[in-house]
Amino acid sequence: METELTVEKYKASHKHLWDTFVQQAKNATFLFARDFMEYHNDRFKDFSLLVFNKGKVVSVLPANVVEDEVFSHQGLTYGGFVLSSKAKFTDVLSAYKAVLSFLSSEGITKLHLKPIPKIYCSQPSDEIDYLLFLTEGQQTRVDLSSTIDLRNPLKIQSNRTEGVKKALKQGLVLSEVTEFQSFWEDILIPNLKEQHGAKPVHSVNEITQLARSFPKNIKQFNVYQGETIVAGATIFETEHLAHIQYISANANKQQLGSLDFLFHHLITERYAEKHYFDFGISNENAGKNINKGLLYWKECFGARSVAQHFYTVHTAHHSQLDSVFI
Repeated sequence: METELTVEKYKASHKHLWDTFVQQAKNATFLFARDFMEYHNDRFKDFSLLVFNKGKVVSVLPANVVEDEVFSHQGLTYGGFVLSSKAKFTDVLSAYKAVLSFLSSEGITKLHLKPIPKIYCSQPSDEIDYLLFLTEGQQTRVDLSSTIDLRNPLKIQSNRTEGVKKALKQGLVLSEVTEFQSFWEDILIPNLKEQHGAKPVHSVNEITQLARSFPKNIKQFNVYQGETIVAGATIFETEHLAHIQYISANANKQQLGSLDFLFHHLITERYAEKHYFDFGISNENAGKNINKGLLYWKECFGARSVAQHFYTVHTAHHSQLDSVFI
């Protein structure tokens, strides 16, 4: 007999339940903690959901709403249904069906999902992939992230190790720091403005506050020539993975080898014990194009492609899950 589940919109009184569930989930990171999600709550109308079975949380969905459509939270790099490591397929089916049915009853016509990439999962977690197939979920975008499997790394190419030699000859120094202002103001903001006419997703105040809230997860590494910062990287760290959130260097990066120096250290020393080192995507134009030079640089370190998929499913298709089992 199918379990009767209930779905509720997130409210402040759910915070402890939500965070406790996320901490033990098989496909979640600190980005799903409410203190991370809510740093930009003024930009999004939250529509996060909790699924309950007899008062116990069995799944959560970080989400926001725009008119009559709900999105895997647009302020996060990835999202989707967060699941317990104990959840079996039937449990996930019931939760997914309950959410689609709930959304449909609320007048929501479409659910847009960007499931967390598999490299972040502590256990196999492809149930939603299959359920999207059953409910005719449409793939709307694919991004390619460049990732090193640190348990079986490829050799770093000589053009990158030559950059390391340049940096050592120039006397560059690498430091892990707790302040973000110098990297943001001297390197990151000017570069993004000049090269892309853009700003960092996080302001310096926001990243500083987030790092205070998640000191084990958000790290800053700067490269100096004398007293001058010449390059840096912001790392979002999880139990098994180090993800590059921001990379930037001054105009002399080729002559100094500053980024080669920085990432050689991060890959071969600082994060060598992780499972994965993820450079992030090189995509532009909503995934349709790839920055060839940036991709090549990452692949020279031994990174190879991991796909992140985006889907749209009509909530009315929940009825297509009525007869899955035979």
